[in-house]
Parts: sequence; structure tokens; C-alpha cells
Amino acid sequence: MNANVRMPLDARPQTKVDDAVLEVIVCRTLPEILQAVSVRTLVYMGEQACPYEEEFDGNDFAGTTHLLLRRNGEPIGTLRIRWFADFAKFERVAVRREYRRGRATLLLILAAKRLAEKKNYRKLLGYGQVRLIPFWEQYFNAQVRERRDGFAFSDHDYVEMLVEATPPADAITLDSDPMILLRPEGAWDEPGVLDKSAVRPATNLGELCR
Repeated sequence: MNANVRMPLDARPQTKVDDAVLEVIVCRTLPEILQAVSVRTLVYMGEQACPYEEEFDGNDFAGTTHLLLRRNGEPIGTLRIRWFADFAKFERVAVRREYRRGRATLLLILAAKRLAEKKNYRKLLGYGQVRLIPFWEQYFNAQVRERRDGFAFSDHDYVEMLVEATPPADAITLDSDPMILLRPEGAWDEPGVLDKSAVRPATNLGELCR
């Protein structure tokens, strides 16, 4: 997955012609994180009256990747991924009200799925609101986890939705090239700044331990 991920716009039937450029990026800078925070503030605190301490719950900088959806450069959606040993968890999916009738939510989750698959994850977990179960089932072949009770928090009811992922042939593994693992999150297919530094001869040589 490259830094800017342009997702196919024919992934869902379209009811209105829209030639806007939609792109999903991995947040790597403070301004990009602030754009994601702004979208979440509008959606969760502004629309749903979610308390600040519930929305910004201490998990935004701990083993976390944020995705940002832009429309012609304007931030309109965001999603948070938290990485665990055996699964990736999709959270805080938020799209500004005026853009929800299109495919923004679908594009965000598709981008997150592809990123997780590139990182060699095979199980993806989402907490889906009960009313959105058909969305998860239709577009991601997700299954409500069996023998698990529904639950509620922040005034909404949820179930656990499990998506089976299929990593690509070039997924990141322990045996991936060291220089690939040094590249920025989501940009493993492009030479990074440390690739460029490799043309300089090493000046701090050490003998390998035997």
C-alpha cells in the first residue's frame, strides 16, 4: 500500500455522478492527525454528544494507525486501526454528515483491510452497531461472532463483527527485506529516506558477533 491509496470508485453503486478525487492516506504527520481528530470531533462530539474523555480514550497513540479520507484535499473521514498479536481492530470510523450518502465509509474500511492484509493479518475485528450489521455482511462478508453477547457503550449497542482477511503474496513478514521494514507505515512498496541513505558508504563499521 502506498502513502496515498486511491480506491476503486466502482466498489459500490453510485446514485449521483461525482468527479471528486477521493484518497485515503496513512496519517504520519501532526497536521494529518489533527485533521483526523477534527473529523471525529465533528461526528462523535458534535453530532452524538459523546463526552470528550470517551471519544479520546487513551488509545490514539498506542500501537495505532490512523487513516484519513480526503475529498479534493478536504478531510471528510477517518478510521483508527489498533494492532494486536493475532488480529487488527477497526475503530472510530467517522465520516462527516454531508458525505455519508456516498461511498466514504466503504472506502475507509477497504483501505484499512488492505493495509492490514499487507501487514499479514488474517483476522479483522470491528465493533459494529446493530443497525449496521447488513453493511458489514454485504461488503466484507463479515460474521457476527458466535456465542458472544452484544454489548453497549457510549449510548449505542454493538456486536463483534469478524472479517477473514487474505494477505497478498508480498505481505510483510519476518523474512521481508530489512530495508522494506524500515520504510514508513503503508509505503513499503516505495523507496524511503533510509533507502536513499544506503548509497553512502558505512563509516561506523563493527565486527559481527560470532
